Amino acid sequence: MDETILVGDDLMTGPPSPVVPPEIASHVLQGVNLCDGILRNLFLCLQINDIEPFCQEEIALYKECAERRDKEIRKRLQDSEFKLGSSMPLDEAKGRASQLEAEVTSLERRLILASGVEGIEGFRQRWSLHGRLTDSKNRLQSLKHGIDSRKKG
Repeated sequence: MDETILVGDDLMTGPPSPVVPPEIASHVLQGVNLCDGILRNLFLCLQINDIEPFCQEEIALYKECAERRDKEIRKRLQDSEFKLGSSMPLDEAKGRASQLEAEVTSLERRLILASGVEGIEGFRQRWSLHGRLTDSKNRLQSLKHGIDSRKKG
């Protein structure tokens, strides 16, 4: 039975970490384990050993922590957008929705352009843009649900 050797690219198997808007970052990130200690240990291991096969435990620990962190952040982002949609002044909520729609459109266009980039660089661009696009669409949907819940309530 072959043993799998993890490398840095294995950290790119799921979606990229979500981008947290500065205006809601303090609320969204409060109490979340950002995995910075584990990441420091991984970098230290790579610095000492120079190659990934000697840092398997650190890579696995960071990957697990980052997946947990990103899942929690995504949930909190959507919860925050819903709360904003249901509680901020209606004009501001609609303005925020328009801003998110523009962001989604921009990311869709950039993803189309990135489809022409070949090799690993093209993969990384598409991977990053697809993750950001998915997160932005989910945030927009949550914001709109918040706005709609206000109209029903």
